[in-house]
Amino acid sequence: MGDFENRGPRRNEGPREMHKATCSDCGNECEVPFKPTEGKPVYCRDCFSKRRSF
Repeated sequence: MGDFENRGPRRNEGPREMHKATCSDCGNECEVPFKPTEGKPVYCRDCFSKRRSF
């Protein structure tokens, strides 16, 4: 996993707001650091990592 804290300035210095979502691949409930957009797939950390490795 990379260090996401060092990728430029952040608007707020507090903890990231997490949003509940359902993974589009495995169907497990997960939390993501962005508000899911209807109609776009959302992946849990494990499925996202698998998809990035291709």
